[in-house]
Amino acid sequence: MRIAKMSTMSLLAVTAAAVAFPAAASAAPNPADSPNEAVVRAYIDALVSHDASDVRFTPDATRVEAGFQTGFNGQQLTDDLNHGIQYRVIQGVRDLTMTETGDTVHTVYLLDAGIGDLRLMTVEIDETFDLENGAIDRIVATITPVF
Repeated sequence: MRIAKMSTMSLLAVTAAAVAFPAAASAAPNPADSPNEAVVRAYIDALVSHDASDVRFTPDATRVEAGFQTGFNGQQLTDDLNHGIQYRVIQGVRDLTMTETGDTVHTVYLLDAGIGDLRLMTVEIDETFDLENGAIDRIVATITPVF
């Protein structure tokens, strides 16, 4: 029983540290971005800031990550960015590249995750964003660990 309590306490400590020490780095606005790129950059920034107020989704927006649907509508995606525990460990993004073809923006960037100032992992995120009328309608993401 004591081991279970210690494990629970450790998990609580990790979660508390992740919430208490939010990430600092983000995808800062870039005046050279096209309107679609600016929407995508706002999404990437919200991964770090947990503030989706500048992110526009269509009502029926979806997100697929590693072949699994993780986003089912625009409101849920917004709520996840604002409050999702899965994003609290994100420390920052870097080396962002974007290319645009019509209403599709493709991004590749590195995402650092950890607890407080301790980086535990870096992953490469390869995402394709389909936009409709200036709002994100579909996101398809592939995540690859960086060693």
